[in-house]
Amino acid sequence: MSQINKLKIFNDPIYGFITIPNALIYDLIQHPYFQRLRRISQMGLSYLVYPGANHTRFHHALGCMHLMQKAVDVLRFKGVSISPEEENALYIAILLHDIGHGPFSHAMERSIVEDVHHEEISLLFMNQLNVEFKGQLSLAIQVFKGEYDRKFMLQLISSQLDMDRMDYLKRDSFYSGVSEGNVNSERLIQMMNVADDVLVIEEKGIYSVEKFLMSRRLMYWQVYLHKTSLVAELILTKVLKRAKELTLKGVQLPCSKPLSFFMENKVTMDTFDAGRLDLFAQLDDFDIIGALKAWQKEDDFILSSLSKMIVNRDLLKIKLTSEKVTLEELQPLKERFAAEHHISLQETNYFIFRGKIKNQAYSKQAEPIRILNKDKTIEDVVDASDQLNLKSLSKSVTKYYICFPKQLL
Repeated sequence: MSQINKLKIFNDPIYGFITIPNALIYDLIQHPYFQRLRRISQMGLSYLVYPGANHTRFHHALGCMHLMQKAVDVLRFKGVSISPEEENALYIAILLHDIGHGPFSHAMERSIVEDVHHEEISLLFMNQLNVEFKGQLSLAIQVFKGEYDRKFMLQLISSQLDMDRMDYLKRDSFYSGVSEGNVNSERLIQMMNVADDVLVIEEKGIYSVEKFLMSRRLMYWQVYLHKTSLVAELILTKVLKRAKELTLKGVQLPCSKPLSFFMENKVTMDTFDAGRLDLFAQLDDFDIIGALKAWQKEDDFILSSLSKMIVNRDLLKIKLTSEKVTLEELQPLKERFAAEHHISLQETNYFIFRGKIKNQAYSKQAEPIRILNKDKTIEDVVDASDQLNLKSLSKSVTKYYICFPKQLL
């Protein structure tokens, strides 16, 4: 296939046309590892609340690459030298930053692939692709790991104001219909610069940064931590835990081969070899949905009940409170449910449980968003802003929840 044929364009509902910058990027997008992202939803089970939220991680990765192209153009225009090799490394690193996400990623990370973070799996995929592409991803991997000497390049990929966040807030806001998240990524990128090797936002862009942080906070409460999506994800985690528990006891559950492998084996970072990575690459949302549909018919009361809840969107009741819920408050509910359904008190933990969620739009502990003042001084956006609300945005807000079956009301 000629080089010219690889310079294709995608039509994106948010940015219009997205161009593929070169043949290597085209080949990476064509790779089965990357094509799998078409079958991984960007927002997990949020479509149970926002019916339009069905977009995929494939969409998002291309959007991030598009924003990175804009950022490189702006920085070069302002005199920041970025070599063709560095430019390519930035495109590859941002394109592949989410490639390690599993189906309904956070539920997977807590139940089937235990204690292996998706970023670690992304790195495994990148290393594997680097072997296949004869070392052409080496610089991108260095940048992604934060080992390259130009600090601002990592900040474009992973920081409190990176291409990833700019794309997902805008994209998730568009597909969910929650307009509060619609950030002005164009304006933010136009205001970017590099000073002392770190990424800065010029002073006149400070209001855009404030709007960005405010949007992030609202999107978390309204969308990502919406109580219905939260309870759906918690139920999915419990289903997968139960399925794994039954499989390890020798119960044969109907599911795809890759899913069955991860249920039968404890996979940790140390045992994640090339063979397991290939199996992981065959897992997507369809394996999980297919399994849930089949498990509705299983004899195990817990597995079938929880699977039905997600398939039919008939979820547990969830209540949010500002006070911590005590175990004593759960006890009478557990005793009633155990008696009604002839299960042990231990098993009621699948249906009646508590927890907490946190929302912090801006962290003072992490790498700050730096504002470049007109007098060339640099300061943290919270100190530079005349808005008191930025101080409150950097406070962590915790809410507690309790989940239980509706019939116990």
